[in-house]
Amino acid sequence: MNTINFGQLLRLLWPEITIILAALLALSVDLIGLRHSRLRLRFLSATSIASIGCVIAIDELLHASTQGALLDKIFVSTPLTQLVQIALLVITILTLFLAVDTDFTDHVGEFVLLILLATTGMMFLVAAQDLLVLFLSLELLSLSAYILAGFDKLRPRSSEAALKYFLFGGMSAAFLLFGFSLLYGLANSTNFVEIACAVQGHPFNPILILAIVTTVIGFGFKIAAAPFHFWAPDVYQAAPIPSAAFIASGSKVASFFIFFQLLVLGFAGAEGAASLAHFQSGWVPVLVVVSVVSMVLGNLVAIAQTSLRRLLAYSAVAHAGYMLLAYIAHSQQSLAALLYYVATYSLATLGILAILTVTEKHLGNDSIAGLAGLSRRAPFLSACLFVFILSLAGIPPLSGFFAKFFLFLSLLTVSPGSKLLLWLIILAIGMSAVSLYYYLRVLKSAFVADPPEESSPIQSSLLTRLLVGIIAAGVVVLGCAPDLILNQILKVIQASGL
Repeated sequence: MNTINFGQLLRLLWPEITIILAALLALSVDLIGLRHSRLRLRFLSATSIASIGCVIAIDELLHASTQGALLDKIFVSTPLTQLVQIALLVITILTLFLAVDTDFTDHVGEFVLLILLATTGMMFLVAAQDLLVLFLSLELLSLSAYILAGFDKLRPRSSEAALKYFLFGGMSAAFLLFGFSLLYGLANSTNFVEIACAVQGHPFNPILILAIVTTVIGFGFKIAAAPFHFWAPDVYQAAPIPSAAFIASGSKVASFFIFFQLLVLGFAGAEGAASLAHFQSGWVPVLVVVSVVSMVLGNLVAIAQTSLRRLLAYSAVAHAGYMLLAYIAHSQQSLAALLYYVATYSLATLGILAILTVTEKHLGNDSIAGLAGLSRRAPFLSACLFVFILSLAGIPPLSGFFAKFFLFLSLLTVSPGSKLLLWLIILAIGMSAVSLYYYLRVLKSAFVADPPEESSPIQSSLLTRLLVGIIAAGVVVLGCAPDLILNQILKVIQASGL
């Protein structure tokens, strides 16, 4: 790619600039014009302004003709990064509208500002090709997420969860920065490609091995993989639902993508091998261990949960273990499968949390038992819950099934030697069967259990029903045309030269 001039740089960064301008406008309108208006009107106004900014940024990305690298390839724009950025903006819009019917704060403008700042961090993150830009973007996202997790000042548990999130996040950032410093010492550069040139042929270098381990620890926290997941249950349960939804979806998409980019581009030549017949040190064996621990621990601990939010948190740990299989394959097909998987997972999780905004308001808690008789009290919401839960469980013909199928297939077909990792796929299928138990517990409570005596129908706003319906339709559509969507993602990946 050729280095582009300042005018091209400005055009290339215009989507991010648009998001920042929308954030400042939403904050200004809320503080100056609507501070004493009704809370729902303030949320609706700020959300509309922010969403318009996101739509404009999406349009700019769709019609972007400038592709290149900025400032010695520290920041790139390719069809692939543009596709991921569009997905992040769509998730941001859904999250913003999810907050309209909530009342966890009267600092509406500040909340919307933080959401858009985190989105800006994610957009820079997925386009980063340099360790410094990666770290700064990741910290912009993380610092915004820490504040969002504790945004409900009336709930002490929200502050406690935010503090735990911050402490674990600071520790993971320290590990990540230490690993990056080792990489800089090895390569005398922070560029992914130049680091790869320096580490190739030296897979047994102790400094490189330490850099791999610390980098996996740092990103293991971001993607909530075991044993670096300790923050997730408390944040999922105690954070305001829109904040939890954003952390569980948008930040996961960005983190999984850039982690794949860093390993495949920055640690190229240091993959190693983890098959039973052939073992070699590298980042693949490390991820095999993390994947196995995540799948087993996430699914087994989820069985004991009585809170739907905590169940989703441990389910996220298990899903992180599944998605790490794409890294072990590290091929174009596995990246396409990873993007499809994380998109379908994010939509299903967003949908469940959107339903919780209604049920928690009526029930006062997020217990699974509290969903008893939901099918009779809120038929539309329960039907959408049915779609989301079965998608997470991997039941055909929903998108969650095809996400797992293509992910397992990419691990089998990447090379002949990958068949020696068949035990990993068998373990993943076995853990998926275990997950059916706790997912079906949720559906049993909603569809089989009798509602409490003298219970009344659960009312929800038209906006919430529309939002949940759109997300459910997305999950179904992604499941009905998986091959078509995956082929398009694969074409984008090939056009980007990854």
